[in-house]
Amino acid sequence: MTRRLHELDALRGFAVCGIMLVNTWQHTREHLKAPDRNAVDWAIDNLLQSRFYPIFSFLFGLSFVLFLRSAAQRSDHPRVVLLRRLAVLACFGLAHQLVNPGEVLLPYAIFGALVLLPVSFLPRHTVLVFGVAATVWAVHEGGGVKLIPGLFLLGMALMEYPPPEWLLAPVFAVTAVLAAGLGYLWIRTAADPGLFYRGTYPAAGLAAATAYCTGLLLLLRTRARDALLAALAPLGRMALTNYLVSTVVILLSLPLLTADPTRLTGVVLAVGVLALQVVFSRVWLARFRYGPLEWAWRCLTWMEPVPNRRIGSVV
Repeated sequence: MTRRLHELDALRGFAVCGIMLVNTWQHTREHLKAPDRNAVDWAIDNLLQSRFYPIFSFLFGLSFVLFLRSAAQRSDHPRVVLLRRLAVLACFGLAHQLVNPGEVLLPYAIFGALVLLPVSFLPRHTVLVFGVAATVWAVHEGGGVKLIPGLFLLGMALMEYPPPEWLLAPVFAVTAVLAAGLGYLWIRTAADPGLFYRGTYPAAGLAAATAYCTGLLLLLRTRARDALLAALAPLGRMALTNYLVSTVVILLSLPLLTADPTRLTGVVLAVGVLALQVVFSRVWLARFRYGPLEWAWRCLTWMEPVPNRRIGSVV
């Protein structure tokens, strides 16, 4: 279980990296008046955009089960505790909406309360069926926010039905080919009314997200495991803090970002901020059990102070 949790943290940290790159690019383009498209735009739009929020959504559903199990050991009413946790997340989301309209924390909290809580009473095989059906419907409808409930349910179900490790390589191979094929199909048909299908882009995004996840999990079974965990796991454990801080950095940097027509400044900024966040997260977690906002979230969830400083740490 400990190994699986470290890998989940790494996947979450990987998603934080992709989201930072995509958000920097999106904010930059939104503040330009008729921007021309260049190679950076093409790469982010076709290789990164819509590839990382699905990972986050899937992991949110999976984490829902983990927290529910943990809450059941401390409370006679674990779903009440979980509902309070979602309410606190909604407050974070509302505050974030003020500076970043269209962010995901508020929808996560709402769908968590409306979808995940009710289905937590159902058998896991039923949750899996609902998750597949909801995801297929959302892809057909063009993806976006509609994908969140289905991916929540898939994450929740797969926590109970972890796939065998031997599936990683074939799933990676199939989804990588599928992502490339669907991505090419989208590029060729997006401007053709006769061939256009709105589900192609979200399908390509889901295939790529699956390929990225399985590819990372395969790398975590090589000699690169320790280095990858050292960089990505701390980012993932402090995902809420790093996600919200990155928004502030992006907004403060907009004058610099919009002055560069190549969009390379945005890539450099994102990589630099992520490198600093890796260092900060590692230093912080060496002294504390939870990130700053993760700790506040936990305290408000349990309505009591939660011990955070590690024994023997010096602050």
